[in-house]
Parts: sequence; C-alpha cells; structure tokens
Amino acid sequence: MLVLIPISTFFIGSHGLLALGLSYRVAIERTRTRIWHGASPAEVASQPNYLKHPNAWAQFVEKITQQSIITNNTEDGVLQRTIRAHGNFTEYVPLGLMFLIALELMQADKGLLWMLGTVLIIARIAHAWGLIQTYGPSPGRAIGFFGTWLVYIVGSLACFYYSVQQF
Repeated sequence: MLVLIPISTFFIGSHGLLALGLSYRVAIERTRTRIWHGASPAEVASQPNYLKHPNAWAQFVEKITQQSIITNNTEDGVLQRTIRAHGNFTEYVPLGLMFLIALELMQADKGLLWMLGTVLIIARIAHAWGLIQTYGPSPGRAIGFFGTWLVYIVGSLACFYYSVQQF
C-alpha cells in the first residue's frame, strides 16, 4: 500500500531551502571575515594563514572572493550569530518535521498538520533573522523560540493522542 505524505513533504522542502539559505549565509560571512574555522580571530590564532603560501586552490578562491564579496577583517559578531542561527536550526527542525511526518502517517487532521508546519517555518525564519540581526534578545528570536516550543508541545501531545487511538 502506497502512503503519500504531501503536507510533510512540502514542509521538508521548505525547511531544506531555509537550511540552504542559512548555510549560504555562514559561507558568505566566513568569506567576508576571512575566518575559515571557528567563530572569531582568537579561536583561529593558531591556524595557519592560508594566504601566506597559498596553493592554487587558495589563490583561485581568494581571487573570486575579492571580486565578488566585500571582505572585512574585523570581528563584529555576525559570523558567530550566523553560525548559531544555522546550528539552532539544525537542533530544532528535525524533531519538528518528525512530528509532521508521524502525524501525517497517523492520518491526523490536515488543519493540524498545516498549522504545525506553518508555525514551524515562520518560527525558524523569525528566529534566524532575529539572531543574525541582533545580539541578545530580539522580537524575532522570541517569536522563533516560542513558536518552536508551541510546535513541540502541540506536536508531542498530538502524537500521544493519535498513538493512543490505535490501541
């Protein structure tokens, strides 16, 4: 028997694109600050300077980035916040999507699935934006973590409810 889960699939795709966007932001920020490992110059003080004796690949990357990205050797915290936004996304989204998949397989109400998926994607976008833009508390971060917690609470309770219905 073929079981389709179109709602979960839609939100998995949506979160996949968001993950790609966050990953891209980290790569661009690393290039801009030239901090290739870690999140600050202090963390990479013992790392070799790849431009001191660059290999052909390093020369190529340096040429391309100098032409396309405005680099900045100062540490302004954006890289660290961008890394955390991506990391936080990868910490919270998988379980949120698992709620959707499990509930859709259990044939939960479609309105519930759309609500959980919509709240999760909005919450994760808001959280990432709030975290990257502002150091410390921000409305985006608050919307993000409360929205994610809402998905966790409702998703968990719905999983309990639908699983008990099958006993």
